[in-house]
Amino acid sequence: MSQNFSVAVFEGDGIGPEITGPTVDILKAIAAESNSYGLTFAHAPAGAAHYAKTGESLPEQSMKVARESDAILLSAMGLPDVRYPDGTEISPQIDLRKALTLFAGVRPVTVKPGQPSPLTLPPGKQIDFVLIRESTEGLFYTQGRGEVSENEARETLLITRDISEKLFRFAFDLAATRKAAGRGRGHVTCVDKANVFRAFAFFRDLFDKEAGRRSDLTSDHAYVDAMALWMVQRPWDFDVLVTENMFGDILSDLGAGLMGGLGLAPSADIGLDHAVFQPCHGSAPDIAGQGVANPFAMILSAAMMLDWLGVKHDNLALRSDGQRLREATEAVVGSGAVLTRDLGGRATTQEAADAVKAQLWSQ
Repeated sequence: MSQNFSVAVFEGDGIGPEITGPTVDILKAIAAESNSYGLTFAHAPAGAAHYAKTGESLPEQSMKVARESDAILLSAMGLPDVRYPDGTEISPQIDLRKALTLFAGVRPVTVKPGQPSPLTLPPGKQIDFVLIRESTEGLFYTQGRGEVSENEARETLLITRDISEKLFRFAFDLAATRKAAGRGRGHVTCVDKANVFRAFAFFRDLFDKEAGRRSDLTSDHAYVDAMALWMVQRPWDFDVLVTENMFGDILSDLGAGLMGGLGLAPSADIGLDHAVFQPCHGSAPDIAGQGVANPFAMILSAAMMLDWLGVKHDNLALRSDGQRLREATEAVVGSGAVLTRDLGGRATTQEAADAVKAQLWSQ
């Protein structure tokens, strides 16, 4: 029996609508061929441009659409010249993470043979690991509510047992899934600063307790500064990394750099019941409207969405199509024939998306 899934679509700001349209078109084309599932799309306004017009960055109705959907596809959000009165950025994506308790920020880092990268990979090596960033607390806990006086400013880092235990279960489950699929060795690394901060010693202790329950997998620890070094020196050695919110924010951009830029960096923020899928890059208002934005990270995020829906609802066709879409995008990038300006090519947004579509149906 065919299953139908609803997807909330947040087109975002700047280049957001330009990369969202072709991505949704690809998803519709894939779903139209399937006898095992269908996809319906509900558009939900939000973001900096919407705030500038209405005074609302995430309308209640859009939040309702998100809560009632099976998955959320969110494009680039924010504009540098549109801010809240306190000077902070308009960031509905963070509001969604907190409102829906999307504690696991999933950032895949993949460099396949032929893919442009600042690193020269040793023969036979490829980069394929996942960084999991806790997304609801950590140093982001007091976002917009920090204390600022004339002589000092304070923000509060919060790490809770409840969220950390959920996060570590998710990390080990993902490592097991990757191992079963032949994409990892079933190893999880806790990235922290436990040698300096008691909060991170607490974080590490909770990690070790979960590791002790997973005899089918292996684990170790790394200080965040050492991990930043090793991600450059030997990124092919890693499988699943799990870390605090701010550390993950920084390391995920380093991971994107390994892939050749944020234009190739997809992401997901996942909770127990809901998940948001979005590219890691910003809204790039300087090139908005020119038709030259890179859609690959958005398309790869959509592939992650199909895979997550497939796992959650035990639908093999969804998982297979998610893999097909990811591999088609990787093949286009690896060939180097159709690349957008940020990757050294001349392709338009639509040409890049069309190349993925053509690759999908030539596989």
